[in-house]
Amino acid sequence: MPDALQVRIGQYSDRGRKALNQDFHGACVPTGEALSRKGVALALADGISSSEVSHFASAAAVHALLQDYYCTSDAWSVRRSVQCVLAATNAWLHAQTRRSPHRFDADRGHVCTLSALVLKGATAHLFHVGDSRIYRVQGQALEQLTEDHRVVLEGGSSHLSRALGVQPQLDLDYRSVAVDAGDTFVLSTDGVHEHVRAAFMLEALRTHAGDLDEAARAIALEALRCGSDDNLTVQILCIDALAEDAGEALQRRRADLRLPPLLEPRAVLDSYQIVRELHASHRSHVYLAIDQESGEHVVLKTPAVDLQADEAALERFLLEEWIARRIHSPHVLRAVPSQRPREHLFVALEYVPGQTLAQWMTDHPRPQLAEVRDIVGQIARGLQAFHRMEMLHQDLRPENVLIDATGTVKIIDFGAVHVAGLVESQVAAHQADILGTLQYTAPEYFLGEAGTPRSDLFSLGVITYQMLTGRLPYGAQVARVQSRAQLRQLRYSSALHDESRPIPAWVDAVLERAVHPDPLKRQEAMSEFVHELHQPGAATLARTRTPLVRRNPLLFWRTLSLLLGLAVVALIGVLHARG
Repeated sequence: MPDALQVRIGQYSDRGRKALNQDFHGACVPTGEALSRKGVALALADGISSSEVSHFASAAAVHALLQDYYCTSDAWSVRRSVQCVLAATNAWLHAQTRRSPHRFDADRGHVCTLSALVLKGATAHLFHVGDSRIYRVQGQALEQLTEDHRVVLEGGSSHLSRALGVQPQLDLDYRSVAVDAGDTFVLSTDGVHEHVRAAFMLEALRTHAGDLDEAARAIALEALRCGSDDNLTVQILCIDALAEDAGEALQRRRADLRLPPLLEPRAVLDSYQIVRELHASHRSHVYLAIDQESGEHVVLKTPAVDLQADEAALERFLLEEWIARRIHSPHVLRAVPSQRPREHLFVALEYVPGQTLAQWMTDHPRPQLAEVRDIVGQIARGLQAFHRMEMLHQDLRPENVLIDATGTVKIIDFGAVHVAGLVESQVAAHQADILGTLQYTAPEYFLGEAGTPRSDLFSLGVITYQMLTGRLPYGAQVARVQSRAQLRQLRYSSALHDESRPIPAWVDAVLERAVHPDPLKRQEAMSEFVHELHQPGAATLARTRTPLVRRNPLLFWRTLSLLLGLAVVALIGVLHARG
């Protein structure tokens, strides 16, 4: 038997009689180790005709699946990996609709159907939502492996009962089927299978067995000839050979990933030689290591020994690698691509020589405003990369920001990141479950509320304030908030109190707005906060006339005492003059 999976794929898509093709399709057949670790993936999505942006949803769904699936942890099953990818994609599509003019009309939003097949080892994993279909050739018949999510109404009209992007949470069908060499699968959109007979599909597969692209084209054109007025997309997957014992070996290797022990210098973990420990916390151990094959320095992150029996903690740990691979930004630490099989559970990240922002603040106790603006702007761009993917960092603090020798700033540590659509990342309702560092955590988390991008903005505002003043805007008060009454009692300490670190009054107003206890009263976006640090907006200028009692309480009370004293002296003089 061959050492690797061998397949052939044919694809065809056409707009048919419509002006725009709202279908999208794609396939990925990786090479080398990725083929055995992740297998072959193909997917098609079908937009809905009532939406003018549905083709964007179709393209986004297929792109996300084919890219993000291969970024998931090798320790995850195919089902777990794809469900996470599609849940995150669904949440992102739903959020785009909620931000659009059609937020209350899902039929005009970012919505599509999706059918996907991942072939790994000797198993085909099927994922489906909507009314596109997946078939398997069974002798002289086509076996439909998916169920149409469509409701037929009186009069013959119908509508989708399930689709990608309609609801915040995704209801996804999953099925796995054992496969053999010679098996053939067909994926099609409703514009095809509602008009083409199974007998014609089988005949096209036999006639064009040597050219699957032509077979897909023949099936699609037959649908057009038979009166289809919809977009037409067909994908064909033919399995020529399976790797020897692929299914059992791969599942066994995934299940046998061992939890690393505490590592000492010169120890070797899966061809990485440990140089030294960089950091240790209650969640993880971080080491500097050398890749013995490439000679490059990398950072290895392993689960903390105390958490190695905690399944929820290990699931969150595995999520970190996928997050690092999904984010593409010069201001976010990237994951090192995995090119060989692993025996242990860890995350490999790029090594960036430099210092944390916490150390930088110690070395620069009185930074120039221009330096602060530069660092904050880079952090904000990193956070925006998370927010564009419907993710929240949730643990932004000086220790989680790295500055390299060139001054480039990178956000590190993804252990608390919330990924929209994944239950495991939901913010818990109790303070004990808050994943971020308390001094920098937005107060809404302490009330059990879900975070938003403005929650990350609060953390960035606190860091900016600390860089300029050396202290926190609320001290330790935020961590003690347990009710809205306590939230309203929070009092911002003006950054203008410290005369040894003078800043413009309008900058203080920008900071006060960014760290406001009410998230709706903060800047609407990271970009607005960064812009206002350079040039105050109208909302900020309206706040710059801060009362003296808030800007400088000591001076206020001294002045008031002096005025009262003068008033008393004047009153005594008047009384004395009157005898």
